[in-house]
Amino acid sequence: MTELKPYKGGYYLWLYVPSTPAAALFTALFALGTAYISWRMFKTRTWFCTAFIIGGILELVGYAARAVARDKTERLMPYVIQSTFILVAPALFAASIYMILGRLIRTLGATSLSIIPVKWLTKIFVCGDIAAFVIQASGAGVMVTSDSMNTGENIILGGLLVQIVIFGLFAVTSAIFHVRARRYRPQSYLEWEKTMIMLYVVSALIMLRSIFRVIEYIMGSDGYLLKNEWTLYIFDALLMFGVVVMLGWRYPGDLNPAKDDGLDVTLESTMTPPLPEHVNKRTSGGNPIC
Repeated sequence: MTELKPYKGGYYLWLYVPSTPAAALFTALFALGTAYISWRMFKTRTWFCTAFIIGGILELVGYAARAVARDKTERLMPYVIQSTFILVAPALFAASIYMILGRLIRTLGATSLSIIPVKWLTKIFVCGDIAAFVIQASGAGVMVTSDSMNTGENIILGGLLVQIVIFGLFAVTSAIFHVRARRYRPQSYLEWEKTMIMLYVVSALIMLRSIFRVIEYIMGSDGYLLKNEWTLYIFDALLMFGVVVMLGWRYPGDLNPAKDDGLDVTLESTMTPPLPEHVNKRTSGGNPIC
């Protein structure tokens, strides 16, 4: 029977014996999902999804490390790989999600409907995402190279909070654009709302996962979440695989911005807002007609 083995001086890296079947299952799922999205990316030349592919690779490598760690709980490297890669991969998923919104707005020729100038929109959110990524990766490094677990956990917690704030702002930006764009209902882009739905679902999944991680680190190593492996697979692995599935369902391969200079070159020609009532009413023989 497999038992936990101490790393050094009686210190245990793991709080449980990791499940090889569960880790192997998600390794296979992320491998298949990442391979499919990679194929779509190369076929459509949508290189802005590269960050998403890297995130998928980190997920599958992280779970592969968990799969082989069952009999190696005293070894540092498998623990470091799975802990760090699974932690930071969603930040890379998020980076591509931010880029998709920017390209969708440009494709519709509706840059004037965004509350944030489109030329800054992607940069602002991606930079915030990079900051969250670096903070979380630094915290993971501190946890495995320092004697102070609390310091590393607090750094990771800070990175997760940054990610949640950025995602909250992104959700507000997306919703406002969506409401404004629906008023125009461009007839030549009836499929665009499916992409918006995908962005909402993916954002919700990543947000829920981040909230789970925040609660996990607030509870600490003595908390229920870190001591029970099933919580990781339900509130992290499953949610992140859901992100991969959603992007595969509505892959943004048809987003081809009309022009990259930030001008609404097609807004007036493709979108016709409702006219005010006093403009619609005209008189003919004393009777108003529309």
